[in-house]
Amino acid sequence: MAPRNFTQVTEFILTGISVTPQLQVPLFLVFLVIYVLTVAGNLGIITLTSLDSRLQTPMYFFLRHLAIINLGNSSVIGPKMLIAFVVKKNTILYYECAIQLGGFLFFIVSEVILLSVMAYDRLLVTLTYLYGFVTAVVVSPCVFSMSYCSSNVINDFYCDIAPLLALSCSDIYVPETVVFVSATTNLFFSLGTVLVSYFNIVLSILRIRSSEGRRKAFSTCASHMMAVAVFYGTLLFINLKPRRSHSLDTDSISSLFYTMVIPMLNPMIYSLRNKDVKAALKRFITHPHYFFKPM
Repeated sequence: MAPRNFTQVTEFILTGISVTPQLQVPLFLVFLVIYVLTVAGNLGIITLTSLDSRLQTPMYFFLRHLAIINLGNSSVIGPKMLIAFVVKKNTILYYECAIQLGGFLFFIVSEVILLSVMAYDRLLVTLTYLYGFVTAVVVSPCVFSMSYCSSNVINDFYCDIAPLLALSCSDIYVPETVVFVSATTNLFFSLGTVLVSYFNIVLSILRIRSSEGRRKAFSTCASHMMAVAVFYGTLLFINLKPRRSHSLDTDSISSLFYTMVIPMLNPMIYSLRNKDVKAALKRFITHPHYFFKPM
């Protein structure tokens, strides 16, 4: 067969969340508020847990890194998504798209691994970022090693793997296999570790003799468990269902949860309901000089 002539794609067009003109302004305002709350909440957690001497414990050490990851993940996706609501044609350069995918993979995999190592040792946090980086530099180049030579319209609000694979005009067996193996390994290892951790926590709570003590302990853990369940449930829904049953529109809506919504909720779920963090925030507002005293 004679080789076909084609023009290599140099940029992609992001369709965004909705193409309905009447929804662009309301959606822009909604996600602008979500992004601002995400940045403010996570920056607040990072600042308080870094500067307040009373929050220098292993728990807040992990929460600080979770906030760093949430802030990074939402910032890789959020600004470009907001631009899509105010421009007629939201384009992203080929290499910019590759960098965005790599950044997204780095932060999302780091969060998956961090949620599992939080139950054990804070020395493992370095391995969390290293593993996220390795995943990004392996999977992202694998996806962009394919040829994109026909349509350049990404049916999503950011450069995600599924819509990129759908655009390729070359054989996607190898990158699809790499993505599937990476996703299943990361998810099941991390989820298994988290479930074992929560199982031990529940056993410990059940050993509390006071019914009031058990109620308070379960109340404290319930919001954490809900956040973890939503995060893992969304990832499992997107990554582990058969490829032929994938709907890019459904995947796009689902991915909103772990790219925009969960990073906004995590500071409230994990920290802002905590009395120590509330007290630290009050001290920061009323006596900011307390945090910036010379050592």
